[in-house]
Amino acid sequence: MSIGDFSVVERGAAIGENTVIMTQVYIGPNAKIGRNCLIYPRVVVRDDCVVGDGVIIHPGTVIGSDGFGFLTDKKTGKHTKIPQIGNVVVEAGCEIGANVTIDRGAVGSTVIGAGTHIDNLVQIGHNVRVGRDCVIVSQTGIAGSTIVGNNVILAGQAGVAGHLTIGDGAIITAQTGVMSDVPAKTVLFGSPGRPHREAFKLQALFSRLPELFDKVKELEKKNTI
Repeated sequence: MSIGDFSVVERGAAIGENTVIMTQVYIGPNAKIGRNCLIYPRVVVRDDCVVGDGVIIHPGTVIGSDGFGFLTDKKTGKHTKIPQIGNVVVEAGCEIGANVTIDRGAVGSTVIGAGTHIDNLVQIGHNVRVGRDCVIVSQTGIAGSTIVGNNVILAGQAGVAGHLTIGDGAIITAQTGVMSDVPAKTVLFGSPGRPHREAFKLQALFSRLPELFDKVKELEKKNTI
């Protein structure tokens, strides 16, 4: 085990054999880091979070920040924070890119399944459960309590609403907005996301709208003569 300069390991934290903690890393109280991990500079693993064996975490990532939970008073509009008392569990063999934020569960755990690879600048909300061997590409956002199956691909800038289920093997293409549950092995495109063949047909029709509009105007003129 190696711990770099200016890193902090709080009381009750545990770090496994052959793990390398680089400079300016913060490991919170009672956090658990497995064996053979590589934690790059300025990573934060907050209290009670668990990182499995062989995980790589790139610079600037925060594991276990508070989930975005609050109650709004309907009369005053004031927002009151809901305590976020869960944790994050990152299972073995994951790689998490730079400046990723994974929120702790409000109650229970936010889970990143074994072998999942997360690109830079990804946001994962509280109580999300990501399955095994997924690929989540840069600037994707997953809102709270969504369940992502195994072997799912979320391409760049995909956005997933909360409390949804994405089935095993689904592919969410770049910049797709997911507003409802996604069956297994479905490929979605567009916002709101549609099956990709349907979405491509619609895109082709959109490009013809000016032409079709002109034809409609001509027909209207003929009918008024």
